[in-house]
Amino acid sequence: MGKRVVVALGGNALQNAGQSPTYETQKSACETTAKGIVDIIENGYEVVITHGNGPQVGNIVLQNENSDSEKTPAMPLHVCGSMTQGEIGYWLQQAIGSELTKRGIEKEVCTVVSQVVVDDKDSAFRNPTKPIGPFYEETEANKLISEKEYTMVEDSGRGWRRVVPSPSPIDIVEKKAIKTLVDNGFLTIAVGGGGIPVIKNKGLYNGIDAVIDKDLASEKLAELLDGDILFIITAVEQVLLNFNKPNQQALDKLLVEEIPLYIKEGHFAPGSMLPKIKAAMKFAQSKEGRKCIITSLDKAVEALHGKTGTVVY
Repeated sequence: MGKRVVVALGGNALQNAGQSPTYETQKSACETTAKGIVDIIENGYEVVITHGNGPQVGNIVLQNENSDSEKTPAMPLHVCGSMTQGEIGYWLQQAIGSELTKRGIEKEVCTVVSQVVVDDKDSAFRNPTKPIGPFYEETEANKLISEKEYTMVEDSGRGWRRVVPSPSPIDIVEKKAIKTLVDNGFLTIAVGGGGIPVIKNKGLYNGIDAVIDKDLASEKLAELLDGDILFIITAVEQVLLNFNKPNQQALDKLLVEEIPLYIKEGHFAPGSMLPKIKAAMKFAQSKEGRKCIITSLDKAVEALHGKTGTVVY
């Protein structure tokens, strides 16, 4: 058995930038992604998959808001998140399964609808920061605040967006089931979109409206599965310091002791690279010998062989 790699797919692996989010375009993106995943498997690695769901959950929330509220009542955000796990899991199962078959590899692909435990006293619930869904004019935003009690913020002059809490993941309810599947050779997709946020009270679980960062949830899963590598797939080949500046610098490696200073200096954008860096640091610190690789999917195999990407250890 090869090294166990948890591959955290970013939104670009599920939806091509600039394309309308139709079934056909998203299915096509998953088919391209499947080739990269199977390349990793062919290089002798045991793969577990996680994924984001930003565009998809935003679309489902929008469909909810625009539906006839009497005939088709809107679902809570945590239910919308569960819908995306099934939707994206289905696409990935088909795409990866087909690619495995084409290459003569006998391996079944399955998706586990995953609940991730959070603390309802997490400070994130007092300070929602995670934007979801479309942009609105101020008048529309005020209407949503009044009618639906949403928290809306103005986003860099681009319009108003709904923001929701993004609490830290504590545990994964289905961890034993996921581990059993992985240990028995199933290519398993889990904690999609960061998992369905739930709170535990007297042994019972209840959903709560929030969006857990998918990289932090992926890190939690990698720890619980005793993974060797956390592989964070993003749009860039390497982590960059001084991004988009004349002195921009690509990093081949990043030591965990260097990260706090780089964060303090503001090198990593809060909405994109920062959570990836924090997840990478947490995993690398969790056990001796563990590392995280950050790169783009088309460079994944090269990165595993040390030829590109950024290794965090």
